[in-house]
Amino acid sequence: MTHTKLLRIDSSARTEASISRMLADKLIDHLSPATVISRDVAGTMPFIDESWVGANFTPPEDRTDEQKERLTFSDELISELKAADTIVISSPAYNFSVPASLKAWIDLVCRAGVTFRYTENGPEGLLEQGKKAYIVFASGGTPAGADYDYATSYLKHIMGFIGIYDVTIVAADQLGQNADEKIEAAMKTITEITA
Repeated sequence: MTHTKLLRIDSSARTEASISRMLADKLIDHLSPATVISRDVAGTMPFIDESWVGANFTPPEDRTDEQKERLTFSDELISELKAADTIVISSPAYNFSVPASLKAWIDLVCRAGVTFRYTENGPEGLLEQGKKAYIVFASGGTPAGADYDYATSYLKHIMGFIGIYDVTIVAADQLGQNADEKIEAAMKTITEITA
């Protein structure tokens, strides 16, 4: 696959010592996209509130200027998603799930009638077909794919919810033990999936 426009989403509260960010760096180096848009959501995402929900559920043609302004940042985030052919989301596991800031980003980009719609057969993603997503996951003790891993399964589900079905998970999990081996295995996975 040709990676021409890549959207990178980082969510770890750690920066210099973040394993998920470091692995995302390595993955993006291997993908060699022409253009990378980076969005660091750690500590920067607003949470949706009553005014946002009211604006979102008002038909576009009926929105006031204030409501349109309220959705401006959400529109910007969705535009980034729509423009990208590849999405890389790096996330640690915090208490078995994703960081609150990443959940806030998800709430801002999952909008009925914009990135998904409800049909007789259930929800349907509206993003253009053919997009590829990589979930770069790091954890201290949570095994990727375990019954109590509410991070990777959730992120994969969200990608499909908005129309991105080609999702690959790169995991450096259970770093509390044998961290070097786990990181090396994740690096090997990166090499294999991008060869």
